[in-house]
Amino acid sequence: MFKCKYFAVAALMLGLCAPAMAEGTSDDGLNFKPAPYMFVGVQGGAQTTFSKNYNNFKLITPTASVSFGAFFTPVIGARLHLNGIWNKGGYDENGLNFKYKYKYLTTNLDLMVNLVTLIGKKDYSKWNVYLITGFGLNTAWGNEEAYAAKQVLPLAYNDTRFSHNIRVGAMLDYNITKNFCVNLEVSGNSLSDRYNSKLTNHDDWQLTAQLGVAYKFGYKKKPVVKEPEPEPEPEVWETRTDTTWFDETIYEDVKRDRDIEKHIFFGIRKDGVDATQAQITEVAEFLKGVENGEITITSYADKGTGNPRINMGYSKKRAQSTKNALVKAGVDEKMIKTVEWKGDTVQPFPENDKNRVSIITGHGVYTAKDPKTVKKFRTKEVRYRVK
Repeated sequence: MFKCKYFAVAALMLGLCAPAMAEGTSDDGLNFKPAPYMFVGVQGGAQTTFSKNYNNFKLITPTASVSFGAFFTPVIGARLHLNGIWNKGGYDENGLNFKYKYKYLTTNLDLMVNLVTLIGKKDYSKWNVYLITGFGLNTAWGNEEAYAAKQVLPLAYNDTRFSHNIRVGAMLDYNITKNFCVNLEVSGNSLSDRYNSKLTNHDDWQLTAQLGVAYKFGYKKKPVVKEPEPEPEPEVWETRTDTTWFDETIYEDVKRDRDIEKHIFFGIRKDGVDATQAQITEVAEFLKGVENGEITITSYADKGTGNPRINMGYSKKRAQSTKNALVKAGVDEKMIKTVEWKGDTVQPFPENDKNRVSIITGHGVYTAKDPKTVKKFRTKEVRYRVK
């Protein structure tokens, strides 16, 4: 009688879903078809098999499931569901009170109906509620503890026990992304009367509650519906003159000052300067690149050696030698405005040996090119379509 009612409910649900499957409702702007797709999932939670004359809360055990299935439309799907593996039974009569363990594995083929897409007339939702119903095969084994008490449990078995499994349940599902979701499922399972080694003159019932995660895949891309192309209109063209403004950079001559300073160091009692010496060449090149160039030569001697009279003579020779080297290197003598020598009366450097030196300072004016932005425009005749 129960089985007849069960299949009547399943047939009724299929009849209710048929109109929704045919409507082709809104896809909420998705770029993929909400169905068909496939899924794989894992779940974990707890179960209890209701036992006559025993506290069912003491029979709660862990349970786990794996499933593989598909949704053929946004409303209708099916799955192959494997659930197990721990179970308990209990006996509390005639002064005896004990529990026994055994194992089971349920393989079920389930029909899944999405009530949100069925009732809400939509193809896709983040939140979904599924009605689950199905049937399959339950396999139980490892019942040695119950079999050891066969004198009080005459229906206990010591082999592998096969039973039908009729399931009815519901699942709450939330899509984190298009491909991943989390779910909570509660289901009741009807098994044969001898499943838990007891006789109650009706099927045994097992209640499971599990949390899970599923991966959804195999979505198809939603086809792009192209708008029909309008009939071509006769073309009308006109001509206009376009003006384009742009920035252009020009360069203006600007006079700027430029300075140079070079040091020519001498050894003890040395005053010769070579016209090819690097500092002499740099000064000559500097004067070639400026206008109104002029230089000053000031020579020194160090206090650490000699005496003031001798050092004054060395600084004079160094000044003259430096001037001669510059003239030989191509410097116009008119540009040499000052040639002076100070002996050891002035020490330009704190380090004694560096004060055997001729210091050349120069000044001039050079012409620089400064960039300047000006606005310009160009015109162009353009043909354009007005119709």
